[in-house]
Amino acid sequence: MAKNKFHDGPGPSQRQLRVGELIRRTLAEVLARGDIHDPDLNRMSITVGEVRTSPDLKIATAYVLPLGGKGQEDVLKLLAQNKHELRRAIGKKTGLKFTPDLRFQLDQTFDQMDETRRMLNQDHVRQDIEPDE
Repeated sequence: MAKNKFHDGPGPSQRQLRVGELIRRTLAEVLARGDIHDPDLNRMSITVGEVRTSPDLKIATAYVLPLGGKGQEDVLKLLAQNKHELRRAIGKKTGLKFTPDLRFQLDQTFDQMDETRRMLNQDHVRQDIEPDE
């Protein structure tokens, strides 16, 4: 069966992954350096775990988490308020022909990792995954 050249399956394309990683690194740098003119946002340490782009590269969703996990709703609100300035800074630093519209969501991967660790440490699970002695 021939594959459609526009849809290689359920996962993101290499181009989406490359652009997402470029935006992730640039966004993290902009936030770390305090390049945005919002003192409340500049006071926060924000981790940018991942950026996923839409197939047409017009929307980029950044998965973020404040350091220590405190003030999550404040971070989302401040990022949304400053998204135009962030987009402009990313466009300037990356040189992309078209800078995607930015969306922000909380990064849940740390919570998922903690839950996975908790599950793997349960006695009845450990007996199944540890080698017999």
